[in-house]
Amino acid sequence: MDALHQGVDVLFILLGGIMVLAMHAGFAFLELGTVRHKNQVNALVKILVDFSVSTVVYFVVGYGVAYGTSFMVGAQALAERNGYELVKFFFLLTFAAAIPAIISGGIAERAKFWPQLIATAVIVGFVYPFFEGIVWNQHLGVQAWIKGLAGAEFHDFAGSVVVHAVGGWLALGAVLLLGPRSNRYRKDGAMSAHPPSNIPFLALGAWILTVGWFGFNVMSAQTVDKISGLVAVNSLMAMVGGTLAAVLVGKNDPGFVHNGPLAGLVAVCAGSDLMHPLGALVVGGVAGALFVGMFILTQNRWKIDDVLGVWPLHGLCGAWGGVAAGVFGHQALGGLGGVSFWAQLLGTLMGVAWALLCSLVVYGALKWTLGLRLSQEEEFDGADLSIHRIRATPEREANW
Repeated sequence: MDALHQGVDVLFILLGGIMVLAMHAGFAFLELGTVRHKNQVNALVKILVDFSVSTVVYFVVGYGVAYGTSFMVGAQALAERNGYELVKFFFLLTFAAAIPAIISGGIAERAKFWPQLIATAVIVGFVYPFFEGIVWNQHLGVQAWIKGLAGAEFHDFAGSVVVHAVGGWLALGAVLLLGPRSNRYRKDGAMSAHPPSNIPFLALGAWILTVGWFGFNVMSAQTVDKISGLVAVNSLMAMVGGTLAAVLVGKNDPGFVHNGPLAGLVAVCAGSDLMHPLGALVVGGVAGALFVGMFILTQNRWKIDDVLGVWPLHGLCGAWGGVAAGVFGHQALGGLGGVSFWAQLLGTLMGVAWALLCSLVVYGALKWTLGLRLSQEEEFDGADLSIHRIRATPEREANW
């Protein structure tokens, strides 16, 4: 029975890893549908290569930083370990690799290819797993310190802060250091519109992410005996809450509508195991409205050229989710309890500060050494031709 139980746990978390792996196709198509035609190939290539780099560095370095486990032993020793530990690595790798996928959408259409991959290696090898280990593996005694100060540990069940807020705030630093795309904001105050190139692909990416997210959230339990139907229903309610808020606040704009469910799902990750479904609906609704409002503000008023709006979507909605778990997780609002608002606020601020600081250091160092941006001519031609030497539809263009 023990062997059967262990085998079921291995299969459970393996399926979760596969579902979250599929989400990376969602990242790719969401970016592909949002960027201009001349940058579509680059969007697809970046996500796949970023994932590959992430796999290597997380296997060799990052997983050990977070959990103190090294795979640098012989294959026989690995085979003798239980299979659960290996598939747990696979599952958590897909979380780690989401960080560069998030950043990719913010810096799209003007970032150099190889410096971005170097940043991916540093972030997935150290920056992300260092904070991951603090929150999910009790490193440095930080959780005990927070509990002593606020009465409870910082709670982030599936990564609103550990994954999404960290990814979004890392992206913000990179976006600010890169600067806006050429001619996006003109000196006379006018703005050049860069509408999404392909709404069906954008929608496909959003749907793939949405479906995969139920593996992201539900299977964060990591063992079958801890699986919770509450997590599944809360994820569903937050998803629809984000969608409905986005369609109302975004005035039927399809780009906002399809990012709305993602905003809701980002926000509910932290407290999805604690909240009442109606609380999750509110959390998702606030996230959907927050994304639309802040996307418009950053693009139009603050002139921050975050192409996919990853800072509002992941950075802000993730931070909101971290804090919201300390509100809607309380029994007074129908939650299970055991959380502290102040612990959630403190843990969220720590994640935001760590991500922004590391972003400025990593991308700042790359900017002043290798450079981050394509040349003006390369950006004008598009990343597809400048980096990959081919367009997304070469045969059709040849016929023209």
